[in-house]
Amino acid sequence: MSAWITVLALSGVHSGMVSILPDPAAAGPMNTDPAAADAMSADPMDSPTPYATALRQFAARDTVRMIVPGHSGDPSASPELAEFFGAQLLRLDVAPLVSGIDLGLYTPYERSVELAAEAWGATRSWFLTNGSSQANRIAALALGFFGSRDQPVVAQRSTHSSFIDGMIIAGLDAVFVQPSIDVELGIAHGVSPARLSAALDRTPRAKAAYVVSPSYFGATPDVPALAAVAHAHGVPLVVDAAWGAHYGFHPELPPSPVALGTDGPGAGHGADLVIMSTHKLGGSLTQSAMLHLGHGAYAEALEPLVDRAFVLEQSTSESALLLASLDLARHQLQTGAARIGASLAAAEQLRAAIRERGRFRIASDAFGVAAAGDPDADVAAVDPSRVSIDVGAGGLLGHAVRSVMLRDHGIQFELSTDACVLAIVGPGSHPDLGRIVDALHSLRADDPEVATSGFVRVPLPEPGEKRMLVRDATFAAATVVPAAQAVGRVSADSLAAYPPGIPNVMPGEVITAETVEFLQHVAAAPTGFVRGAVDPAVETLRVVAE
Repeated sequence: MSAWITVLALSGVHSGMVSILPDPAAAGPMNTDPAAADAMSADPMDSPTPYATALRQFAARDTVRMIVPGHSGDPSASPELAEFFGAQLLRLDVAPLVSGIDLGLYTPYERSVELAAEAWGATRSWFLTNGSSQANRIAALALGFFGSRDQPVVAQRSTHSSFIDGMIIAGLDAVFVQPSIDVELGIAHGVSPARLSAALDRTPRAKAAYVVSPSYFGATPDVPALAAVAHAHGVPLVVDAAWGAHYGFHPELPPSPVALGTDGPGAGHGADLVIMSTHKLGGSLTQSAMLHLGHGAYAEALEPLVDRAFVLEQSTSESALLLASLDLARHQLQTGAARIGASLAAAEQLRAAIRERGRFRIASDAFGVAAAGDPDADVAAVDPSRVSIDVGAGGLLGHAVRSVMLRDHGIQFELSTDACVLAIVGPGSHPDLGRIVDALHSLRADDPEVATSGFVRVPLPEPGEKRMLVRDATFAAATVVPAAQAVGRVSADSLAAYPPGIPNVMPGEVITAETVEFLQHVAAAPTGFVRGAVDPAVETLRVVAE
């Protein structure tokens, strides 16, 4: 009998197609793992996690893999990998284009993508294995060919550097609109509908609007109202919701930006394209992400462009591990309201404990959440899973606190500014709240390692004048000069304090003295890093040759 047979009972018939899977009898003994054995008896297309189920079925087989990856799914072939990660991970590390998984006219992979679109309220979704950075580049490429090539995008200035990378690749021009900024805490919020409207009024040839929601610190603008503004100006709205993958899966969370607005001035409007870093707060593995298409004529026009850009950006060796994690994380979010609620309660308990001690403040308490429908609202909601702690109020330096808390107390915060540290309580997470609060309050304001005494705070700089297109400046003849000599020159690099990775100077912008001071200040911080810098200390800068 052939080692390959048509399996009707296992794979089922979908859209007139029959999936082809290896014949169990011909392939040898099955894996004895009970969970894997149960999975083998199920039809992946009927499973709540079709791709992950099909992958588990394949991994459970005793298959001789004469194929990449080099470990061949055999723990004995790569004992160090097996010891480090576990044997099952190697078995699940399956190469693409396997019948019954992702090869065929209607596959478990495609069904999983469909389920993701349904879960987030999209008309279509794409699974990505290079993070929301890949999604941002895809969005920029699609926008580059949406409308005329010389039309700019009106984009939030605090966009992630990966969108700027996409602009460079696509040759896309942008007119930037500033979000509101808390200079004291070093936090950028959102763009208000009024500010976006004014920017679009000033840019009558704009072909799209691009905003961020939520911010790194959880500030969430009124996306339906922003969509209404964009649509009233005849352009689609693209939302970088990298930090909002969990939105819409619990009543205490804001709705998914993909879903259409139902109340207020944005009724009937939603984002047309949404970038989502699913691994951040959606529970999938690091570097996995999704891209979601909204509803309506703008989304319909963008779809073929996004699809082509996806093919250009897609790896031909996508990780099955990352793809399966997206499938599983989606189902976990859909069925995990109780777990999410428990984590949100833990985050609130942490905020309450910090408020009760009185030494530090919760930064988001001062974000000034506006009422629905306020055109000047830069913050319409705050993600309750984020706990932003103003340690500067207690005499401590945020960057130093983040470093010392990890080194001495084994507590890792997401990020820091001069004044704040940010804790994230992910869906299903149950951190030791007492340990966190006690360790934080054990840090003394008279300890020179963490104290703000004698420390000079450097505010976020205003961007310099734009003199060249991003792409032109990036590929122009350039020279490296001392930082002091770079002031007044045009930057050839995108330079972003990391985290959060928001460009402080872009290619084509004039470098200011304030920007140099800020970047050098960040580079000198205990956890500081400047993405795109010529040297770690930012002592030199690359500028367009004169």
